[in-house]
Amino acid sequence: MYSYTHLLTKDQAGKLRSLLDELGFEFSPKQYTLFFGQKNKLSVAVYEKGPKVLIQGKGVEEFVQFELEPKILGEAKLGYEEVHAPEMFEPHFGVDESGKGDFFGPLVVAGVYVDRGIARKLVEAGVQDSKRISSDARIRTLADAIRKNSMGLVEVVLIGPTKYNELYEKFGNLNKLLAWGHARVIENLLAKKPDCPRSLSDQFADARLIEQSLLRHGRKIDIQQRPRAESDIAVAAASILAREAFINWLEREGKKLGMRLERGVSPAVKTTAQKLVESKGAGVLREVAKVHFRTAHAVAPEHFAEPPPREEWRG
Repeated sequence: MYSYTHLLTKDQAGKLRSLLDELGFEFSPKQYTLFFGQKNKLSVAVYEKGPKVLIQGKGVEEFVQFELEPKILGEAKLGYEEVHAPEMFEPHFGVDESGKGDFFGPLVVAGVYVDRGIARKLVEAGVQDSKRISSDARIRTLADAIRKNSMGLVEVVLIGPTKYNELYEKFGNLNKLLAWGHARVIENLLAKKPDCPRSLSDQFADARLIEQSLLRHGRKIDIQQRPRAESDIAVAAASILAREAFINWLEREGKKLGMRLERGVSPAVKTTAQKLVESKGAGVLREVAKVHFRTAHAVAPEHFAEPPPREEWRG
């Protein structure tokens, strides 16, 4: 294990600072952190946002098991995943998506099958929810590890912007489009592993939306959804594969356009969209962006209608 992250309370962050001091860590300033300490080849950074601890380098596992968990967190989880979450090691598919909240780029839905053997290997590789990983290089490294350890029982469905916009107009609802994507991934995984008993994903809609798509094709599988499903190793692995496909698409298409396609819906995204419309016409947005987002109307109001008041999305 090369890196580990965990949310802390402010009190825990203070205790960790004192512990590092006792252990002889050397501190140095680092942007966005409450503190940053190093000893030998191990670094411990506690970021202001959260606060959240990021431990990296040599000896991560030993530090977490013998210092952080017993002395700061007051719980033993690392190495005890099968005790705390036995269902995570039972055969199932994990499904997750990337790109849902980004103006530019595709919607990617990915799925991964795990059983006890695969789950153990993914835990050992350091697989975790992609939202906890800020480095694209780390996402790609973990994606390689997932493919290597999952015996080919993975599936990635990339819905490019052109197809996405067509489907969104057909469904008129993001949850229905997501359910369609999840169903495609589950069906493709079932073709590889027909005896898989259940599928798990984050809670985003009525599970019947997915079941309706599957049952029309004669599939019988227990569709499970729950909040924060990314704590499950299969869902976390799926989130990484989906994220990798999303960032690779943005990078590839950005190079073709000679312009960096920013993530999210920030002011920088709107600026890029304006430049694209000025240089290539409003039609280009259908090929690189999700045109039901407000950004499309903001930069090309005569081509894209103003969306209705924002509905609450779950998931």
